[in-house]
Amino acid sequence: MGIFKVSPLRKRQILGGLSGLVLGAGIILFLSLKTSEEYISLGPMNNGHNEISCAACHTDANGNLSQQIQSNMAHAFGMRENGVDFGTKDVTVKNCLECHDRPNDRHPTYRFSEPRFRKVIKKIDATTCITCHTEHNGERVSVAAINYCMNCHQDLEMENDPIDISHVELIANEQWFTCIQCHDFHGNHRYNVPTKLQDTIPLKIIQNYLDGGKDPYGTDKKYLGLSEPEWIKTLQKK
Repeated sequence: MGIFKVSPLRKRQILGGLSGLVLGAGIILFLSLKTSEEYISLGPMNNGHNEISCAACHTDANGNLSQQIQSNMAHAFGMRENGVDFGTKDVTVKNCLECHDRPNDRHPTYRFSEPRFRKVIKKIDATTCITCHTEHNGERVSVAAINYCMNCHQDLEMENDPIDISHVELIANEQWFTCIQCHDFHGNHRYNVPTKLQDTIPLKIIQNYLDGGKDPYGTDKKYLGLSEPEWIKTLQKK
């Protein structure tokens, strides 16, 4: 009876396959460790999110990997109406509001789902937080330009305008960058609004705040919400 011999080519194929399996298992193990989060993150966490883990927002998608692949393949070939989340669920407004919900929000996201804002959200989609607060940029606000008030307030009029240069005049001159010098978008700060444009918060200081710097509107807020440790506890319960 002859002895079964494995050709050198077959040996290399087997060795290559085993090496690939070991390497793949090692990579998966490494990526699953909490200490590896900084290597797989798309960028630095935004201001205030430094202590929050990836899994707090990027929760596991429904089904196992094989089911997710099959469902999305079926969708690609027209055998399924919708695809499914792959790996992790998409981060939505619901995720953000678990920590940042404010009952006194001047611009709550749900309001912009009303039909009257249909044209506006084509220009700036205020139905979702990540339009202005895109994560992994290491900043507080990531919207391209802070003249966003122009999308809704072109027809603003005030009966008793308190500021020396009227809102009507500012709007006529398209000075939309001045809005945020007086008004914080969510309206949650308590502070004395100036009556002279020259006394408003300089744009340089505002931009520093948007980039993650000190809050120029002050720390006195109408609604405190969850403290940072409470945020983390809330997210860990999910």
